[in-house]
Amino acid sequence: QVQLVESGGGLVQPGGSLRLSCAASGIIFRLYAMNWYRQAPGKQRELVATIISGGSSNYVDSVKGRFTISRDNAKNTVYLQMNNLKPEDTAVYYCNAVHFLTNYWGQGTQVTVSS
Repeated sequence: QVQLVESGGGLVQPGGSLRLSCAASGIIFRLYAMNWYRQAPGKQRELVATIISGGSSNYVDSVKGRFTISRDNAKNTVYLQMNNLKPEDTAVYYCNAVHFLTNYWGQGTQVTVSS
């Protein structure tokens, strides 16, 4: 059974930081590209960051320089370090694992940026 379990969300003030984690089980983690998506109320789900099996990463323009995606294949975990958070970063953040035709999602974790 495949599971992706996100953690680390919460309420933070503008300018603050959070670190999201996504622990995977039931897959050969090192083979998967790992993504973080987010969905704000009334908006479409948006791809925020990607890290492929080889370690290369990409980001949506709105988070470049503020967010960092990383992975620890020994722990089957992907992280999203979020710094200098802004109110517009408020959303449910989802972990996603992709390998060829297989595609798995976590349940999401809420991030709220507000003073």
